[in-house]
Amino acid sequence: MQFDYKGLLIDFERWLWYIICYHTEALYVEGEISLSEVRKDNKGRKLMTGESQDKEGRYRYKYCDAFGNRKSVYSWRLTESDSYPKGKRKDISLREKEKNIQKELNDGINPDGGNMTVLELVEKYINQKRGVKHNTQANYNFVINVIKKESFGAKRIDKVKLSDAREWLIKLQDDGRGYSSIHSIRGVVRPAFQMAVDDDLIRKNPFEFQLATVVVNDSVTREAITRKQEREFLRFIKEDKHFCKYYDGIYILFKTGLRVSEFCGLTKEDIEFDKERIKVDHQLQRKRDMEYVIETPKTEKGVRYVPMNEDVAECFKRIIENRRNPKIEPMIDGRIGFLFLDKNDMPMVALHWEKYFQHIREKYNSIYKVQMPVITPHVCRHTFCSNMAKSGMNPKTLQYIMGHSDIGVTLNTYTHLQFDDAKEEMKKVCNE
Repeated sequence: MQFDYKGLLIDFERWLWYIICYHTEALYVEGEISLSEVRKDNKGRKLMTGESQDKEGRYRYKYCDAFGNRKSVYSWRLTESDSYPKGKRKDISLREKEKNIQKELNDGINPDGGNMTVLELVEKYINQKRGVKHNTQANYNFVINVIKKESFGAKRIDKVKLSDAREWLIKLQDDGRGYSSIHSIRGVVRPAFQMAVDDDLIRKNPFEFQLATVVVNDSVTREAITRKQEREFLRFIKEDKHFCKYYDGIYILFKTGLRVSEFCGLTKEDIEFDKERIKVDHQLQRKRDMEYVIETPKTEKGVRYVPMNEDVAECFKRIIENRRNPKIEPMIDGRIGFLFLDKNDMPMVALHWEKYFQHIREKYNSIYKVQMPVITPHVCRHTFCSNMAKSGMNPKTLQYIMGHSDIGVTLNTYTHLQFDDAKEEMKKVCNE
């Protein structure tokens, strides 16, 4: 059995420091009372080490925190039985505060959270993150900007109670923040407070609660469209003189389930015609400052090969054949040969395709009485997944193709099965 000499030394040094602090507190009381002098309050009660009372009658307790820093707490009452002075804010007594402080110190908790504010805590948490993706960093910046504008951000972390956390999130929704935004904010703030718990700055995480029990989920679910709507939408694009140039790309999105950032990042080398598959090992993003970056897929399971049928292969062949050959081939992080280029001979990004979908739908709905619902590249992905599920594809196979890290996402988020689907499935089972 090995003896922890280093740990014992640290404990001894901390104990010695406490002793020094407690036995020198009298030197810091106004009037420099001698150590031998018995100090009393204005009611004649003996004051303990570290306690004092000013001329106005307010009590003070001085102590050293877990890091050896000198701190003070105040109260207008010495004990719990004391009455509140007229006109003074109600607060717990000094002795109660002392008891809480000693309990925190004994447990290794910093009694005042290191005087750290919510904003400072979140900034510290984010600053420790390295190698985060572009979208993640953008989300961090969004959360910081929100907290900076909120009075909650200036609140000391040791003063944040469960009810405070709940009320703040409710306020955010009352101020017009959507559920998804609040979900993102809490997704950063909660682990930041957990870091404070792990660092012994606070005892409990005030954000450990189910978000749905506090704010209303008013987010719009991106539903998959029907097979009929998909066929009609693709037919319209194919026959339109202007938008037909986007047909092949949109057809691929509907028939592969690729994320739009993965789709935009495709190069000639990623299309393996001989093996009838699409290599997916990166995605293309463009920052607000217009900087292009190549990142790994959204999840670890995102690195995969997506099968392509004959129709999809033909679309890729036409895209490559009709692709403009720029004078200077754009290179992003060592990759060249991007399939889709904009008018400036730079790779297209998600925003381009989202605009194309928007304009196509607007034109369609201006012509036809039966309106087409909102369709985005992500709706294409939803639709592909739902169609594969309805066709009876093995869930694990579908999970692989979609690049989901959790099969629950495949089954619960992306498969939009309706009553008619259940009815048809029951017929199949009963007739077997």
